Amino acid sequence: MEQGAARERATDRPSPPFGNPVRVPEQARTTPQRPAEPERNPGAGATAFPASPPVPPSAPAPASASPGSARGDRTHGEPAAGRAEAGPVSVPGPRVVRHSVRVQVLAALRAALVDGDLVPGEVYSAPALGERLGVSATPVREAMQRLAVEGAVEVVPNRGFRVTERTPRELAELAEVRALIEVPVILRLAHTVPAARWAELRPLAEATATAAALGDRAHYAEADRDFHRAVLTLAGNQQLLAVADDLHRRSQWPLMNARAFRQEVLVADAAEHMALLDALTARDLDVVQSLVREHFTGSGC
Repeated sequence: MEQGAARERATDRPSPPFGNPVRVPEQARTTPQRPAEPERNPGAGATAFPASPPVPPSAPAPASASPGSARGDRTHGEPAAGRAEAGPVSVPGPRVVRHSVRVQVLAALRAALVDGDLVPGEVYSAPALGERLGVSATPVREAMQRLAVEGAVEVVPNRGFRVTERTPRELAELAEVRALIEVPVILRLAHTVPAARWAELRPLAEATATAAALGDRAHYAEADRDFHRAVLTLAGNQQLLAVADDLHRRSQWPLMNARAFRQEVLVADAAEHMALLDALTARDLDVVQSLVREHFTGSGC
């Protein structure tokens, strides 16, 4: 885990900014050390208004004032003399901007991973990435922690985050485990799910085909997960969904950000989604079995 922006070093190679900078309003920017604090209540210690001018010694104390108030004394929580009529002080609430900035930063980093702008095996510090995105290190660090949970990056103590780099053996092992989980479930669903339910998934399969045709790897990665998740949802097992989705993400990130993952591979993978739905609708179990096994031993998406 990083131990503060003061100890982090930008270890990434000089490179041009990736994507478009995340535009953050000036008042929304935070320091690398901690998030911006909301405005404090004027009564909590900070003086929000100038002090009242002193009362001349010859001037009589206001009729409503107590003897102690003539000396400037007041009990804890008692309003100051001369300001009771003004009513309660309106204190602006905290600015709710960090959530939208965090979402934008996470989206920008995911796109950079998919497009290969963040290179597998390289270590990137939060301050350096924040400078490239036009934000502070804090939302970058939070986004990278999320990506670490998803398996896209790894935490390097006192340095930053290393982009996941998997060996061909690791990718083959992930594909094998996914096949062991998903293939039996899909074959079982092929016997029980009516054709109308499979037809409802066609827009999701078409979304993968559209993204593949455009060569949009970022949207293809998302659409591919949506399709597989929708198929497995029909099994009604939430634990299965969680495990399968985690395996999918871990096997997908290195493939998606590899320059060698060509558009024709995406197109072929999306075509298998469409063919699988056709076979499931027709309850052609032999074709279903052949397609699902080939799907995981081929591209692995």
